[in-house]
Amino acid sequence: MSSLPEFAELLDRLSAALGDGIHRTAVPNVALVRSEVKRKQLHTIYRPSVCIVAQGAKRSIAGSSVLDYSPGQYLTVAVDLPVLGQVVKASHAAPYLCLKVELDPGMLSDLVLERVTPASASAEPSLGLEVSRVSPEILDAAMRIAKLLECPDRIDALAPLYQRELAYLLLEGPQGARLRQMALRESRSGQIAKAIRWITQNFSAAISIDDAAARAGMSASTFYQHFKAVTGLSPLQFQKQLRLQEARRLLVSGENDAASASFAVGYSSPQQFSREYARLFGAPPQRDASQLRRNVASVVD
Repeated sequence: MSSLPEFAELLDRLSAALGDGIHRTAVPNVALVRSEVKRKQLHTIYRPSVCIVAQGAKRSIAGSSVLDYSPGQYLTVAVDLPVLGQVVKASHAAPYLCLKVELDPGMLSDLVLERVTPASASAEPSLGLEVSRVSPEILDAAMRIAKLLECPDRIDALAPLYQRELAYLLLEGPQGARLRQMALRESRSGQIAKAIRWITQNFSAAISIDDAAARAGMSASTFYQHFKAVTGLSPLQFQKQLRLQEARRLLVSGENDAASASFAVGYSSPQQFSREYARLFGAPPQRDASQLRRNVASVVD
């Protein structure tokens, strides 16, 4: 069996030359995460994935839920979620190290349907992210995935097998019931996941609660209740965060000024956009984007 120190040493070796950041790798759907300093809280969108921590510690906030995770723990994200993330323990000598593997919803669904005892479709939805202890089997699977980066000629043949193994172990682990609910299209959680995907793909359009509820096959009141249970946010709060984070990306990249960014993400009033942007990110759009660009430049230099 693999050990946590071995896992940390491997991720440190693989990411040392890459520097701080989230680095996509030659293995599809796999990223290395490294930070040698503590970080301020950062608004981001988490995609369905599992994050296995080897060293350091991080905090993720979804709505009113606060999740802390450290070495020997993993965070799973079952649906697209706006989250406030922060590296809370890291140093040059002992950087924050994490292996992130995106979860394929289709693979999860296939594995659920192959089970002899299928998941119940009637269970109540729960928050779309959770933290658990890493089992020896999950750690072994994560090690095999990471080691493929040192054997690139094996990636095409073995990466799909190792990622399927990891998904299977997650479904069999302490978070399995919640993940199975998200993967079942006919379950309440699966219906909410479907609505989340639709809102994520159409966040710049005018979306009503009734429209979103119809997509999930629920009444508006039931949909609102279940949506908030999964995301920690109301549907309109969820859409607003998607809009503002995309606007921030456009501003930081220099593709748009504040007014054009506001229209691009669905706002009809630049003034309302600026107020809501400053409320979420702590500064007006242009000032916030300029500061972020300076921060990126200082890291590169």
